[in-house]
Amino acid sequence: MDKNLYAEHLATLKSRYDDILEQCGYETLNVFSGKPKVQFLDDNYYPFRVNPQFKALVPVTDNPHSWIIYRRGQKPKLLFYRPVDFWHYVPPAPQTFWSDEYDIELLSKPADAKQFLSADNAAFIGEADGLEGWSVGTPNPEELLARLHWARAYKTPYEMACLREANRIAVRAHRAAEAAFRDGASEFEINLAYLNAAGQGENQMPYGNIVGLNEHAAILHYTHLNTKRLPEAERRSFLIDAGADYNGYCADITRSYAYRDGEYAELVAAMDEKEQELVAGLKPGTPYPDLHLECHHKIGELLNRFGVIKSSAESAVESGLTRPFMPHGLGHFLGLQVHDVGGHQTAPEGGTTPPPEQYPFLRTSRTVEADQVFTIEPGLYFIDSLLADLKNSDLASEVHWDKVEALRPFGGVRIEDNVIVHEDRIENMTRDCYAQ
Repeated sequence: MDKNLYAEHLATLKSRYDDILEQCGYETLNVFSGKPKVQFLDDNYYPFRVNPQFKALVPVTDNPHSWIIYRRGQKPKLLFYRPVDFWHYVPPAPQTFWSDEYDIELLSKPADAKQFLSADNAAFIGEADGLEGWSVGTPNPEELLARLHWARAYKTPYEMACLREANRIAVRAHRAAEAAFRDGASEFEINLAYLNAAGQGENQMPYGNIVGLNEHAAILHYTHLNTKRLPEAERRSFLIDAGADYNGYCADITRSYAYRDGEYAELVAAMDEKEQELVAGLKPGTPYPDLHLECHHKIGELLNRFGVIKSSAESAVESGLTRPFMPHGLGHFLGLQVHDVGGHQTAPEGGTTPPPEQYPFLRTSRTVEADQVFTIEPGLYFIDSLLADLKNSDLASEVHWDKVEALRPFGGVRIEDNVIVHEDRIENMTRDCYAQ
């Protein structure tokens, strides 16, 4: 990673943090990376997940018991945990593209941090479990967090470079997963092929990989990973929703594949076209809920074109008929977290703008602006529980149930890209990586 690009990024962050701390009446911000958690009635630990507000300041994602001390107008201090330990891997002292931007103190024990911390006019961000009696400041002030979350929606050039690299890694892995599917691999084997190509383990992935064959593509967050290989005659469809990590930034990509030509393959191709049309509509000044509504019109068009419903697209959206086939939101903010923060936030100081009542799972109610990064992920599914409700509703007569039964064994289709909104253009990072 370019050292100057990171220095420019940190300069932007320091300006933001200085303003936010002043607005909220604090001089110092103490940010804790977190600590490992022991599993209930066991002596093994859950996989460590760093505090996202810690990695917002420094690209350290795997080191617990570390701290950032940020004082307005000063060079930030990193307290980097480096114990004497023969049980676990001990990371080296940081000497990399970002390390010159911090005053770094090495901690051999977690409690060594106390001598550097102060609660004087300070705020604390993190989980306070185990820090009882420590002088760390006001814990997780609501307005401070709101302002930090709001600011995270606007990505710097360094952050965009990290997101592009995360997409490059993920696309490489998606290609390996498709090849494994074509070769008849099980869900478990496909996931192994993905992780191997990404060069990242399950605990480094930004979320649990969704790898679903056939009907499993209808389970929105399917992570069971069946080990059974399917006979060739039973291979029909494959949906994979999987990402990658780079310096703490996430990719979140979905692709759907047909094993052989036919109507489902045509549906996948048609959804791919609709997804790209929705990406083109992601422009500054557009309310994201409006784009979600446009997505439902496109889903209605597909349902009508493929003979699943009798209604026109307009009628299907108005009656709610598209909702059982597309129950989730169009997409979300993407960044340090796969569902990045602030999607429903009303203003920098806080407040919530809920999604439209008829679309409760939409994760973003903001107006699209330049330098924001979104996923766009329309889908069309045949979900047993939702179809059962639909069959018992007043809208049942608008559905061609024989076509539903013909497509149900394929589960569903979803296409998802990661997109940067620029002032004058849309950058589809995912498609750019596939074109390389």
